[in-house]
Amino acid sequence: MDPVDAMEVARSGLMVTLTVAGPMLMASLIVGVVIGLFQALTQVQEMTLTFVPKLIVLGIVMLLSLPMIGQAMSGFTMELAERIVAG
Repeated sequence: MDPVDAMEVARSGLMVTLTVAGPMLMASLIVGVVIGLFQALTQVQEMTLTFVPKLIVLGIVMLLSLPMIGQAMSGFTMELAERIVAG
């Protein structure tokens, strides 16, 4: 494997990582900002107020994005298998 192939595999791996983690990170960011704004406006400083909604939203986003995650991971696995077979 030459350096160009190694860089291509690394780039594909990073793209798969972003595809898998991106939707959940964005949802967590949005929920965190909304809850932080709510806490600042109402001066309610309850720790579970940030934790529980994020957990619920992350679960929902993960369930909705499972087909996309599976497709991205299977495509990356197939690409790696083809590179291994090609030598």
